[in-house]
Amino acid sequence: MSVNAVRLPAVEAAKQTSSPGTDSQVASSQSALSECVSRTVRRYLADIGDTECAEGLHALVLREVEVPLLREVLAFHEGNQSRAASALGINRATLRKKLAAHGLL
Repeated sequence: MSVNAVRLPAVEAAKQTSSPGTDSQVASSQSALSECVSRTVRRYLADIGDTECAEGLHALVLREVEVPLLREVLAFHEGNQSRAASALGINRATLRKKLAAHGLL
């Protein structure tokens, strides 16, 4: 059974994207998580301007998102790595490898 990400209420999504040049129709169809990532990436890009990200933006976002994702899913499942791995859609051994790589074990 798959679970969809929580959707922002249309009114809230429209408020968050009512800046010039944005389409509130698109935002209302985005999940709350997707909208949060979009907002954060837009803010980051505005902050750095034309400065190049040394490791690449893709690698930076994945590195920044993976640690709190692993931490929160593991906490939600009360430290049960098998259930956390299942929720993440990865093998338990892969979860352990990622936890060790990030110093979370």
